[in-house]
Amino acid sequence: MGDSLLVIDPAAAGNPVEDSIPVGAAPWDVYVVDGRAFVSTAEGVAVVDLDDRRRTALIPYANPAGGIGYGEYRAGGTGIVASADGATVYVAVLRADGTSVLEKMDVAGGRTVGTVEVGLRPFDLLLSADGSEVYTIDHDSFSVHVVNPATLAARRIEVAPFGTQGGLASWEKPHYGAVDDAGNLLLPYQGLALAVVDPVRGTVTVEEMTANSHQHGTVVAGDALLVVGTGAFGNATGSPNLTVRDLGSGAEEVVPLNRLHENVIPWIHPETGRLYALLSGGYTRDGFWPGITVVDLETFEQHELEVPGRPQSLAAT
Repeated sequence: MGDSLLVIDPAAAGNPVEDSIPVGAAPWDVYVVDGRAFVSTAEGVAVVDLDDRRRTALIPYANPAGGIGYGEYRAGGTGIVASADGATVYVAVLRADGTSVLEKMDVAGGRTVGTVEVGLRPFDLLLSADGSEVYTIDHDSFSVHVVNPATLAARRIEVAPFGTQGGLASWEKPHYGAVDDAGNLLLPYQGLALAVVDPVRGTVTVEEMTANSHQHGTVVAGDALLVVGTGAFGNATGSPNLTVRDLGSGAEEVVPLNRLHENVIPWIHPETGRLYALLSGGYTRDGFWPGITVVDLETFEQHELEVPGRPQSLAAT
């Protein structure tokens, strides 16, 4: 189902793919810093030199997957972040038995130097602005873990705006999140609720959302929050869409989408300076497709880029 990191130029609509770099089986997430990309795969964390466009290392997990699988339930690395100097990587790892850990990796040494238990199946990792905390978005535990990267001490915050009824079968669970300028974690649920988590106090406040669509990819883009909606699941009854939420007023523009997507990032066109959203077609359930949707965040006009495979995660250089 995939083993590569693609380098694309969204401005080259006719032929956006510049390079394909083998990284390892079943890549999940990518984090770019200091001229390198760090990719969580089922086998380990791939270290990619973006100038030479080649994998320079594959750091094995201390908790290996035990086999190669694909899709959202596969064992191996999921969310990933790195220190500002690229010397240390933090990666969530789903074990074969269904439990999860956060692994801290020394990039130069090519090994894991510490682990800590976190919640079940963390789709996403976030990093505080000063790098003093790592946050795991624990999909199947209705929680966030706040981890001190120096000591790996972890504390759990329950985030369940619709309760925890249904357990593993519930759709009202977190997938991805973002950090706002105040240091709060923003976790959208079902296009109906935005959980605002204060990681210092451990408190959760809930704000109304209007997309009515089961939500995945989430990112802050300037003064807006962009969120991918994947349609009718659980208590969400709407269609696939993109939410553009003003972080000051809470006002939302809900943009209909014709296809399913997994993640979203902002992208500024190098020639025009216009701000766009790039949405990946590699949805983690059935309905994925080989491409990226480009949405103009002023006019909301859309076009698609043909990208081979199942492009799931996105990062800008």
